[in-house]
Amino acid sequence: MQLLKITKNPLLKTGILCSMLAMCGLTEAQERDDRATILNFKGIQFTSKDSLFYTNFRFRMQNRIKYTNTLDGEQNDEWEARVRRLRMRIDGYIYTPKISYSVQLAFTRGDQDFDDSGIPNIVRDAIIFYNFSDDFYIGIGQNKLPGNRQRVNSSGQLQFAERSIVNANFSVDRDFGLSANLSKKIGDMPINLKGAISTGEGRAVNTTDNGLAYTGRVEFLPLGEFTNAGDYSEGDLEREETPKLSIGGGYSYNSKTTRLSGQTGAFVKNAKDLSTVFADAIFKYNGFAYQAEYMQRNVNDPFNKNMEDEQVYVYKGFGINQQISYLFNKGYEIAGRYTYVEPHKDIRQFEKKTEILEAGLTKYMKAHRLKFQLNGNYLVKDGHYDNSMDNNKWGFTFQVELGI
Repeated sequence: MQLLKITKNPLLKTGILCSMLAMCGLTEAQERDDRATILNFKGIQFTSKDSLFYTNFRFRMQNRIKYTNTLDGEQNDEWEARVRRLRMRIDGYIYTPKISYSVQLAFTRGDQDFDDSGIPNIVRDAIIFYNFSDDFYIGIGQNKLPGNRQRVNSSGQLQFAERSIVNANFSVDRDFGLSANLSKKIGDMPINLKGAISTGEGRAVNTTDNGLAYTGRVEFLPLGEFTNAGDYSEGDLEREETPKLSIGGGYSYNSKTTRLSGQTGAFVKNAKDLSTVFADAIFKYNGFAYQAEYMQRNVNDPFNKNMEDEQVYVYKGFGINQQISYLFNKGYEIAGRYTYVEPHKDIRQFEKKTEILEAGLTKYMKAHRLKFQLNGNYLVKDGHYDNSMDNNKWGFTFQVELGI
């Protein structure tokens, strides 16, 4: 999904853009969180009479019922019935497609970082882009950092109800700063380069210190581009006619962060330097999809004190996530996921090795815009699959996602 070639006449280029918007309404565009959606959008749109202003509105919600049973010999059943996500997104441009913007707002407690920050962070994204060309743009504002693949993907493009615990434990998430994105080709192989310099404290602060976060990511697509930017969504809904592969990796260094996990987590008294390494890949062909992800976080001393003077610690260690799926006719997909997370020896007295086995059945009514998901999972501690561990768990989730 690329921007138009920029012409010298602003009225001409905006007119061409609007025409393309109308024609592209027949296709289903993938949602991307790292740039503004001003092409291939089908939904609520508005263009000013002078064609110098364009905006589109969309929303999505995820309603779920979740059950978890802890196998400790006691009656520890947990039920969750709630709106997991309710978001509004606004994208567009002002005066020229070179200057675009993206705003995303969240309206549920679980989406607002409330438990860690104590304030409702309604604003998830608020970023302005300047598009130098089709393949190079920069941004200033609050947005996702170019981290691991599952985080870069929108939560609306997932084939399970939630991202894996590898992402939950090690992701660098959102931050305020400057970002740059460059897409080029070596022969027929696309390469995407992404980088960001950001504050390092995430989206819950008014001021920041002199410690910054530096994040970079590179993606190689040796078999060519995915149909409809399918490397930014899970499951092969496009039924790729030829094999497609994307290999990505990167690194993030967060200097003097005052939050437990860098951009996320509770605020702490002693600033720390965190580093995160990530590598991932996704393969799709004829309804079959496979993806894998590795992440590792390092910190010299993981222990700290929160604002209530209680001892807390950074989750130091590594994790691996793998997902495999197949899309049948009429929009039915089966998927399996295996997740493995191992804590570093520094925190092993508090954290155990964790494995999660998951199975999923999804019915796509309108791609990822309208889908019904049923997931079952079994969580295992320290490799004991015989239910002898008190902390082993099993459960299921049913979720409906609807959006435009």
